[in-house]
Amino acid sequence: MKDQSLSQVVKALDEFQIETPSWGYADTGTRFGKFLQDAAAIDIEDKLADAGQVNHFTGICPNVAVHVLWDFKKGQNAKEVAKIARRYGVKIGAINPNLFQDQEYKYGSFGNPDPKVRQQALKHVYDCIELGKELDSELVSLWFADGSNYPGQSNIRERKAYFEQCLKKAHQKLSKKQILLVEYKPFEPAFYHTDIADWGMSYLFSKKAGPQARVLVDTGHHYVAQNIEQIVAWLLDENMLGGFHFNDRRYADDDLTMGSVDPYQAFRVFHEIQYFAFEKGRAPKIAYMIDQSHNDKAKIEAMLQTVTTAQELYAKAALVDHKQLSVYQRRGQQVDAEELLRRAFFTDVAPYIKTWRKKNGLPVDPLQAYRQSGYEARVAKERKARRIELGISGGSSYA
Repeated sequence: MKDQSLSQVVKALDEFQIETPSWGYADTGTRFGKFLQDAAAIDIEDKLADAGQVNHFTGICPNVAVHVLWDFKKGQNAKEVAKIARRYGVKIGAINPNLFQDQEYKYGSFGNPDPKVRQQALKHVYDCIELGKELDSELVSLWFADGSNYPGQSNIRERKAYFEQCLKKAHQKLSKKQILLVEYKPFEPAFYHTDIADWGMSYLFSKKAGPQARVLVDTGHHYVAQNIEQIVAWLLDENMLGGFHFNDRRYADDDLTMGSVDPYQAFRVFHEIQYFAFEKGRAPKIAYMIDQSHNDKAKIEAMLQTVTTAQELYAKAALVDHKQLSVYQRRGQQVDAEELLRRAFFTDVAPYIKTWRKKNGLPVDPLQAYRQSGYEARVAKERKARRIELGISGGSSYA
């Protein structure tokens, strides 16, 4: 283990944090049904308790993204939720409005031709922005299911105008420190056209919304052949990359655990970010977030697996000699340039991470330490009994 390499990796590990999603701890499934696990979280307190376990064993997940409607019921006290989060060693992170579940959103939310529905959607986003202020959350993360299923169904340009209007109005409600993250997705649930189908559309909407709007890149929301790291590089150069939802995918959707299919892609994304930091002399402010619903993997174990994979890939990217890489690139030495990346990716960084964890008083193997804690068996027994008492059974995928 070279001292210089160790120093590079430790510096990277010190700065790296990743937010976990509340919905990743609950029972989830597909559009065909929900798959139940005894240890899955039932309510927001369970979710925060489970997120606290992930942060306890890894030390890099202090924030928990929440989904309004799934996590905050009417009349629920936001300050009380923040207090519960602190009890479990975490805090509330990104606020995610729900603009797709209500029946009124059948034909869209911000893009709906009915002004009453657009106003309902805006009111919900306003409420979420205010919730963020109460919870001291800097991020409001927007994903829209809006689109149409058939040619001629909608006026595409008119819907674009509705989105511009609504996003501008939402931006006006932000505090000075809040950021509006605008996500995109090429298809589903709309299959003819999607109102925010790619990063360029999200970029344009964000620019028109105002200076505190940025693009959110979900690594699963692209067609298979798309070069995600190029998108990342462009958005970095335009100062428009606000955050990530990390996962892995087959075809063009997400929800596989990060790095399970293509770890080299996530490495290349992290490399672009660290290369930018090297050239600019500053690390960009980016929100790293997990967006996964572990349908059949054990919830906390899957999250630990994801988080430690992200940490490992970020550490590998820190090993790239960016100074030498820039020399090879200018000289057109493409084999040597690629080999620099390959060597970093194939380096075993486990010894570096082990050193970092020991330095920070963390278990060397978070997954094994969690298994030995007995937490899952304990909460599985308690939550199974609580489900029976509450009469909870399977249902829709996420509610």
